[in-house]
Amino acid sequence: MDIDDFDTRLRGIPNGGVTSARGFTAAGVHAGFRKNPERLDFALVAADQPVAAAGVFTKNRFCAAPVTVSRAQLGGVGYGRVRAIAVNSGNANAATGEEGIATARETCEIVSQVMGCEPGEVLVASTGVIGQLLDIAPFERGVPMAAEALSRKGGADAARAIMTTDTHPKEYAVTYETADEAYAGATFTVGGMCKGSGMIMPNMATMIACLTTDAPVSPEVLHELLVGAVNRTFNKVTVDSDTSTNDTCLMLASGSAVAAEPDCEVPGITPGTLAYEELERAIGVVCETLARAIAADGEGASRLVTVHVAGAANDAEADLAARAVANSPLVKTAIAGHDCNWGRIAMALGKCGARFDQADVAIDIMGLPVCRGGLTVPFDEDEALKRFEAPEIIIAADLGAGEGEATVWTCDLTHDYVSINGDYRT
Repeated sequence: MDIDDFDTRLRGIPNGGVTSARGFTAAGVHAGFRKNPERLDFALVAADQPVAAAGVFTKNRFCAAPVTVSRAQLGGVGYGRVRAIAVNSGNANAATGEEGIATARETCEIVSQVMGCEPGEVLVASTGVIGQLLDIAPFERGVPMAAEALSRKGGADAARAIMTTDTHPKEYAVTYETADEAYAGATFTVGGMCKGSGMIMPNMATMIACLTTDAPVSPEVLHELLVGAVNRTFNKVTVDSDTSTNDTCLMLASGSAVAAEPDCEVPGITPGTLAYEELERAIGVVCETLARAIAADGEGASRLVTVHVAGAANDAEADLAARAVANSPLVKTAIAGHDCNWGRIAMALGKCGARFDQADVAIDIMGLPVCRGGLTVPFDEDEALKRFEAPEIIIAADLGAGEGEATVWTCDLTHDYVSINGDYRT
């Protein structure tokens, strides 16, 4: 067996999530960050022991206090060793100054005392309203409650606890038997959870995401794998072109799939090996599934939209063009109205700065040719309306300028987006 048959060996795990990988437990509880006692608002993800950890964070200069603290916990390089991740919803702890930093650090202290680890082995993340001070009292109540509830089945509650305007929890996991002889047919698992629905155009990772694997990986290699996956998936999502102050994507690797004998060290997966290629693909599948789920659940959205641009001068210009289409309010509202208005797509392509000649451009909507050579192609409006009933709308453009290509995921723009964000704080 080799990497070419990997897709046949990779299997999705029914109801899988952040605790599907061995060596991890999780819980979601109501700690009091939200007024509704029926709503879970605090999640704790724990490793059985300190494990390899990696993180990627927002590049927004108005970054939140937990981002600052978690960056520091990972040594400022994005990787280290961690025992637990604590996430609250309902308050972003962003634009809260030194008091917010102190609260994030105190949260690490509380979790470390309850979990019996060092404060530096705890990562924190927050999501919710910006500019409001975060009370420490819910952590004092919630951390012991969550620690008591930790279990392999607790991943589902954790995924619910981190939701804000999400309409449903977002979880996924895959498993596969490695063909790398160095691990003697061991079965590895990658799983994760995320939240995200609005203020979505990550410039690092995603809003809040937590991934796990039971494969043996060093912190440095795990960071390399995570950054690569993030750039190909979460960084290709946009709901409303706004990059959050709190974007955080964390990954833990327990190595529990290859239980070693006492005093026998199992070698970590390294670049250039079959095991590395397998794990890279598995992480990519989980991240892409979660990224698409974010786009499909965009605030007020009724459709997932996939924009694929080919024929650009290079991949960077393809990405520039695809994002211009995906972020265009006119394109997004046309999709919401089931209007096969390809002129809006052409407009977005033309304004983005990518190099091409309009006479070379071809555009398809849902497989329906609507533009060739930069000119309109007659199409059946009734057939177009029928195709717009699909849950995923696919826009494809070829710029005829080179070999570059890119795919970006977004959603349509409906009246509900305005309603949700007009009333966000109330």
